[in-house]
Amino acid sequence: MRERILIIGAGFAGMWSALGAMRLLDQQGKADGSVEVAVIAPQPELHVRPRLYEKNAAQMKAPLSEIFANAGVRFIKGYATGISTTDNVVTYQDEDGRHSTITYSKLVLATGSVLFRPDIPGLDHAFNVDQLADAATLEDHISDLGRLPETHARNTVVIAGGGFTGIETAAEMPHRLRAALGDTAKIRVVIVERGPAIGPDLGPGPRPVIEQALLELGVETYLRAPIVAIDESGVSLSTGERIEAATVIWTAGARANPITSQIDANKDSFGRLHVDRNLKVIGQENVFATGDVACAATDDLGNRTMMSCQHAQNLGRSSGHNVAADLLGVAPIPYSQEKYVTCLDLGPWGAVYTEGWDRQIKRSGAEAKKLKTTINTTWIYPPIADRTTALAAADPLRIVVA
Repeated sequence: MRERILIIGAGFAGMWSALGAMRLLDQQGKADGSVEVAVIAPQPELHVRPRLYEKNAAQMKAPLSEIFANAGVRFIKGYATGISTTDNVVTYQDEDGRHSTITYSKLVLATGSVLFRPDIPGLDHAFNVDQLADAATLEDHISDLGRLPETHARNTVVIAGGGFTGIETAAEMPHRLRAALGDTAKIRVVIVERGPAIGPDLGPGPRPVIEQALLELGVETYLRAPIVAIDESGVSLSTGERIEAATVIWTAGARANPITSQIDANKDSFGRLHVDRNLKVIGQENVFATGDVACAATDDLGNRTMMSCQHAQNLGRSSGHNVAADLLGVAPIPYSQEKYVTCLDLGPWGAVYTEGWDRQIKRSGAEAKKLKTTINTTWIYPPIADRTTALAAADPLRIVVA
């Protein structure tokens, strides 16, 4: 029986892992079918999650069928539901609900993250921009607001969570609301953040720019005000205040896909699997983790990967190379991504670009927006469906920093 590298997930990390594995197999003369690289995912397409706060969400995807076919990667359409690391078997369900199993020699878990949904009454009334279908539902809702009678609630959007996604979503909302309701509508966009400052995970470095942009865009912020309940007409805060809103968007954090619970290994507070420098799950001989399900060291200074496209792409290249290296018995290339940057979209105002874990501002306004546009429309998309080009782009030493 031929050996198989099985990758669960076709997001940024999964796609690059598949191409990275095929690249090394090709270099080692093993791309002759003696080792199969297979990907299990619901669809052969990359959902461009970093852009789901924008309009036209249904278009934020890129096809992968031709890339995988040309590279020699087998695609299996389905949802992984079970993993047995004892038997090296994955169970998956197809679109008709049928269950099947597939064995692996080496497994790469690249199942990404899911929206954090705490036990808050009425949370099901909130929209989100976590997945493509969710973002499309929100877009339809905003488009339909103009058909409702004009009220303060109709014209108000509450963003639950003042982190990266919350800020980017809030910055887009004023002009998206005006496009739906008209330029004269008295709109209101409010970020509700439970912490003492906006962008708590972004630190103090870019905060003055963020606060200036939100002020000029007309976005309000409520700090130290956790949401305690949501209903179809607004939110209730721990302060006792009430905000009437027909649109509530939940953006309060992410957790690793819960399938990580089926792997007997240490995990961090987000459910991510602890991995070594080659991205092998610590304590597991045949399992690698990558992207949002991996808690990986980026350097020797104690910094760890973030749940971000920036890290997922490079983690994917590394996991793909190293899982193939592990199978073939050749030297791995330890994952390292010492440079860390952020580029936060601030809607029509512009953007803010920082470098380093202390997030020193390097560009802001229109200059940073130009970079953000390049990142969102070019850098994070798949390579062209040419085998040579795609495999070359999967070099684990090719570090993309934005």
